[in-house]
Amino acid sequence: MPLFWRIFLLNAVVLVAATALLLGPVTVSTPVLLTEAAVLTVGLAAMLIANALLLRIGLAPLKRLARAMAITDLLRPGTRPAVTGHGEVAELIATFNTMLDRLEAERATSAARALTAQESERHRIARELHDEIGQALTAVLLDLKRVAKQAPEPVREHLHDVQETTRASLDEIRRIARRLRPGVLEELGLTSALKSLTTEFTSSSLSVRRHVASDLPSLGEDTELVLYRVAQESLTNTARHAGATHVDLTLEHTPDAVELRVRDNGRGINGTPEGAGIQGMRERALLIGASLTLGPSADGGTQVRLTIPTRHRSH
Repeated sequence: MPLFWRIFLLNAVVLVAATALLLGPVTVSTPVLLTEAAVLTVGLAAMLIANALLLRIGLAPLKRLARAMAITDLLRPGTRPAVTGHGEVAELIATFNTMLDRLEAERATSAARALTAQESERHRIARELHDEIGQALTAVLLDLKRVAKQAPEPVREHLHDVQETTRASLDEIRRIARRLRPGVLEELGLTSALKSLTTEFTSSSLSVRRHVASDLPSLGEDTELVLYRVAQESLTNTARHAGATHVDLTLEHTPDAVELRVRDNGRGINGTPEGAGIQGMRERALLIGASLTLGPSADGGTQVRLTIPTRHRSH
């Protein structure tokens, strides 16, 4: 039955009851007696309460739909309001669910294109840094070394300082190029890439411990790249913002999933809005049908968990 007729009938029931009350044995004197006023007041209150209850029951599915619309996040897919109610209400909820399916699919497609373009741009920039700027700085180092041999002693010391600065800049450019384009991932695989990544972030103020299972299934290039990028972004956030002294990176194989966990003992999220880095991790997770969760760790810091279902993957 259409929503209009259901609401109409609910109100009609209340009005019929009111009419029956007036046509019954109840009479109203002039002036109105106190007992008669009390009866009318109680009757009116009963009709209003009955009308409110009936309307609340009839419109409850719409309220649940409005709540679902308010909290829906396309980066956390899968949550759908239950199709309840009748007629137009059930059709509206089903249409909303269909719209969410379409929006999530379109977002995943556009995110895939954007991230593919981003990876291509990362590779281009890394190649230019390595091939052009890296080679240019190497040539500068060789020239400085040749000039330093011919320079007087005071000038030679300054040239050595310039050499060290140039060498440090060259090392930093190579490090940036490696982070932009994880060549070790393409050449040696995920385990070696994660080992190199954790070694890169280990310092005197931050210890990084890793555990990578030896029984990982075949995941594919896209999945391995997502795992690497999520681990990289998580470690970057820890090093820059968490104030942590220890990080655990774990990659395990469960019966139906591969799970990456990055757990630190830093200051935690504490309601901080998610930035572009976390949004990027969520978008990458969607590309491979994975789920990403962030929450407090056992050490009081933050834990990032990426769960990749493997039940329907080929091993």
